[in-house]
Amino acid sequence: MGYGRDVTSDFEAQLRAVSMRVTRPRLAVLAALRDHPHVDTDTVIALVRANHPTISHQAVYDVLRALTDAGLVRRIQPGRATARYESRVGDNHHHVVCRSCGAIADVDCVVGHAPCLTASDDHGFVVDEAEVVYWGTCPDCATERISQ
Repeated sequence: MGYGRDVTSDFEAQLRAVSMRVTRPRLAVLAALRDHPHVDTDTVIALVRANHPTISHQAVYDVLRALTDAGLVRRIQPGRATARYESRVGDNHHHVVCRSCGAIADVDCVVGHAPCLTASDDHGFVVDEAEVVYWGTCPDCATERISQ
């Protein structure tokens, strides 16, 4: 399948923990997202089909939706960018996005216990998640601009 038995066991355990059947497409998508965080749907399809050419595009779409609904995968869409997927979930981390090339990196909350969950005015909402996106220029694009 393109990954070791220990990793497969971890993925199987994750799927079973949310009462999902273990299937080849689900294992392949989890592996792709573990190795390539912040990728769009087309990239997930290409990664999965590189090792499993018989898995259909629709199967990958269905798996991404099911894994997202189950909380095993997170769908992010900073600004008006193309939706991306990652397997890092449940830790309230944020993202930094390059305005030039669209590169995305994880940013941990850095102060105290889930500090981003304390809104200055929650307008009566019960807040259970916060999403912060930092925008800027990645080191590669910044270097490229300087050298031009």
